[in-house]
Amino acid sequence: MDDKEVGKYWDENAENWIRLARLGYDRCRDLINSPAFFKMLPDIKYSKGLDIGCGEGHNTRIAAKKGAKITAVDISKIFIASAKAKENREPLGIKYQVASAIDLPFPDEYFDFAIATMSLMDISDNEQALYEAFRVIKPNGFFQFSITHPCFTISALGWVTNDEGKRTGLIVSDYFKKYEGEIEEWIFGAAPKDMTNKMKKFKIPRFTRILSEWLNLLIKVGFVLEEFCEPYPEEEILKKYPEEYDSTIIPFFLIIRCRKPNK
Repeated sequence: MDDKEVGKYWDENAENWIRLARLGYDRCRDLINSPAFFKMLPDIKYSKGLDIGCGEGHNTRIAAKKGAKITAVDISKIFIASAKAKENREPLGIKYQVASAIDLPFPDEYFDFAIATMSLMDISDNEQALYEAFRVIKPNGFFQFSITHPCFTISALGWVTNDEGKRTGLIVSDYFKKYEGEIEEWIFGAAPKDMTNKMKKFKIPRFTRILSEWLNLLIKVGFVLEEFCEPYPEEEILKKYPEEYDSTIIPFFLIIRCRKPNK
């Protein structure tokens, strides 16, 4: 499966994804992943940055509000159209364009930094995407990205429960099984069933790598590994959203920051 075919799937997903996410039903992003990502992000004020696989621009806008001059790309023309519409209503100086992460339309060493929030694992050739990110970042610039956690992205979740039926652990299986574009279907579980029952589930091509493959690939590309985070919900979040308890048992996400060394 190539990037153009992947883009077709995301165009089909985009309308319902945007609707549900903007209603607040992408809770893993809003409550766990994005807060940890931007807490870990270095100071980007006055910097020129690239958001790779920006979707409808939620995290792009957070980055722009931190004072960076942001350009953002996505393979889905529908996501980009929605992001541009939001930018027109609430200008933050963001430039959006349709582009593939494996063929970025920018010169070498053009950006001070790049980010990619929950997009790299959905890219057909994530190795080439990393090479492209490395290429467009200036020496000493950083690349920070989040992905689904490679250790717990498995085809069938097998939860361990105690005598009261409370989840206490997870049975990990098929860790080494490779996915090269197989379709996974799901929809945001926090959304009301009477709403999502009328919607088509998202169809998302999966491209998996185990943890060591991701880390070794970053080293191969030329990055220097810098910082890691496995985000989980804080106590105040759990009090308000107890359904996020599963995220205290295992990390569903992994955040990595690496840096392009000076020449």
